[in-house]
Amino acid sequence: MKKVSILQMQQFQGDNSPEDFYANTLENHLATRHKDIALPHSHNFYLGILFTKGKGTHEVDFTVYTVEPGALFFLNPGQTHHWELSDDTEGYIFLHSKMFYDLHFTNNHLSHFPFFFSMHNSPFIHLENDTYKEIKQLFKKIIKENEDNNILKKEYIINLVDRIYIESTRNYISQNIIPGENRNTYYAKFRKFEELVGEHYTTIKSPAAYAYMLNITSKHLNRITQTIVGKTASDVIIDRIMLEAKKALILQKSSFTEIGYALGYDDYAYFSRLFKKKTGYTPSTFLKRY
Repeated sequence: MKKVSILQMQQFQGDNSPEDFYANTLENHLATRHKDIALPHSHNFYLGILFTKGKGTHEVDFTVYTVEPGALFFLNPGQTHHWELSDDTEGYIFLHSKMFYDLHFTNNHLSHFPFFFSMHNSPFIHLENDTYKEIKQLFKKIIKENEDNNILKKEYIINLVDRIYIESTRNYISQNIIPGENRNTYYAKFRKFEELVGEHYTTIKSPAAYAYMLNITSKHLNRITQTIVGKTASDVIIDRIMLEAKKALILQKSSFTEIGYALGYDDYAYFSRLFKKKTGYTPSTFLKRY
């Protein structure tokens, strides 16, 4: 089964930009990088996009969001996205590697921000009024600083990016339910669980097996996943499998039999029923939607 097209940080690196960083106005980005971003794709970097003009839709991992002024998106490495935008679309975009941020903030990590915490958390924030103006100004400062050659340029850009993440987190929490009880201990376990699922979802489907790897009981694993994302451990595993199935079906045009086999399902009929149960569509109907 072919892989989804994954864009690399090096494809966007400018001569004037700090290492592992890229920033641009959205209109320039769309004009100059169209050959790279015209089709659905994913990245090996973190991505922030603020829309300031225009309208359309932005689809992230097969969930569709409305694009309008004040729409802010943050994407993790590996998330697949695609958009349909009006010709007058404007905004700002920046990209950076994990190392770009984490090496500077040794006591903080990108995964601490809720929009980067999990694939189950929404990547979307709607900004209004003073918050919109403030974050828009921070994006503009990043663009200007990236174009200039001032002393401590990289450090200044990183601090601007961090301010965007902090202000966005405060706004995100006001729009989304973020679990508080046991969050510190559950947080680490859930992150490790998602990492393990990402490594083994094609061969290991049992929540009990993951609980064993985490040295906890299946009951406790379910308690963690229910608290953090409101889903059972089994749902988290199946959600990842279904996401990969959708990517292969839509983006690689693979046969559903081939997809099922690659994802660890020898029984086509069973996998087809599972797909319909989880997505609400048969594979052929889902394909026709796109």
